[in-house]
Amino acid sequence: MRRRLPLCALLCLLLPACAPARTTVRPADPATAGAKGVGDPLFPTMGNGGYQVEHYGLSLSYEPADGSVTATAEIGARTDRALSSFSLDFHGLQVDRATVDGAPAGVTRTGDALRLTPAHDLASDTAFTATIAYHGVPEALTDPDGSQEGWLKTPDGAVALGEPNGSMTWFPGNHHPSDKAAYDLTVSVPEGMTAVSNGELSKQETANGRTSFTWHTAEPMASYLATVAIGSFTLDRTAAGTVPQTVAIHTAQAKRAADVPAWVASATDWGTRLFGPYPFSSTGATIGSGPSIDYALETQTRPYFNHAPDQISLVHEIAHQWFGDSVTPGSWQDMWLNEGFATYAEWLWQEQHAGPTAADTFAEYYALPKTDDLWSFPPANPPSAEDVSGDPVYYRGAMTLQKLRETVGDTTFTSILQTWATDHRHANARTTDFTALCTKLAGKDLTPLFQKWLYTSGKPATP
Repeated sequence: MRRRLPLCALLCLLLPACAPARTTVRPADPATAGAKGVGDPLFPTMGNGGYQVEHYGLSLSYEPADGSVTATAEIGARTDRALSSFSLDFHGLQVDRATVDGAPAGVTRTGDALRLTPAHDLASDTAFTATIAYHGVPEALTDPDGSQEGWLKTPDGAVALGEPNGSMTWFPGNHHPSDKAAYDLTVSVPEGMTAVSNGELSKQETANGRTSFTWHTAEPMASYLATVAIGSFTLDRTAAGTVPQTVAIHTAQAKRAADVPAWVASATDWGTRLFGPYPFSSTGATIGSGPSIDYALETQTRPYFNHAPDQISLVHEIAHQWFGDSVTPGSWQDMWLNEGFATYAEWLWQEQHAGPTAADTFAEYYALPKTDDLWSFPPANPPSAEDVSGDPVYYRGAMTLQKLRETVGDTTFTSILQTWATDHRHANARTTDFTALCTKLAGKDLTPLFQKWLYTSGKPATP
């Protein structure tokens, strides 16, 4: 029996052969040079475009005799576009060699911009590793207000403090708070010295007259919060609270700082009850050797104080672990989300520990004349880079939170603080994110409140 062909087969025999269907192949995006700067309103050249860092592996050898370092930075990142080259923020130190994915990379420098050109273009959404070997004597930077940051000499060593851009003095990176990453830092120092950094001490080894300390930070960290302190420190791991802690105390401050470990535990547990779960795997502090540095800094998991602090200063820096370190501003223009919140934490601590109420503290500041620096600009809109640490950012920012609390009530206000810390845990956020959350949880329009206290110049009128 002959097999009958199906209709479609007969048509193929009778009709001319059909051309195969065409498939359109979209060409890959052309590779471009990654931008220098992310367009921050106050620091337009900070950070870099084209990639996000996921991990920093830093290895430094420090020589106290001349203050020099010999170092290697291994930077694991991912592209967000096709790149023919990319830029890193790096100040002062001499680059010896650089590779991208193991192959030699071209190196050029313009000011504080270190540009690497890999042997082959990097495709979009691709992981890559850049390795930079470098050496030299790291420098300090002088801020517009006269304070210093970066790599700072101490009587018996050094400390690295990076706000806002000092971290580029000791390692190359994407130094804008919008790019957070994990860190592993190994520091080699002469035997008898100690190197302290963020996170947990994962390894300590001594050989041939030198000791290396390896510190691991698993949670994302903005580079301005990275630190290393080198000198005669003892490590106190007394766990008096519910969170593991390490307090590094310089021997010159041992007596004055005797209460600090207990204060760290108390402040951390207090913050956990008020703001929600502590956002990192450990807490602590570093107490330096003396008064040559006139500020403290909320370096992640281990705030730095150049001498033994009072308890309220420690509360301020521990509060930053939630507000600034875990929830990090997406722009330096949003600095009040760091400092206004930490300042208001001081007011709450005093209120709950037999001190003045937050309302009384608000009234004290509001009594200042309209010519005072407190009213010189609105906290959510600093006019220049030198204003990011101005009085309005700290105190008028805190006053805004007091007015918010009065408007929405204590229950909703506490919910706002805890939801803010939870929703943006280990991430970046902007002022508009905060005001939107407040409006949502309060169930009413809070635009007039925020317009008056965050965005309007001059001293706000009383209600």
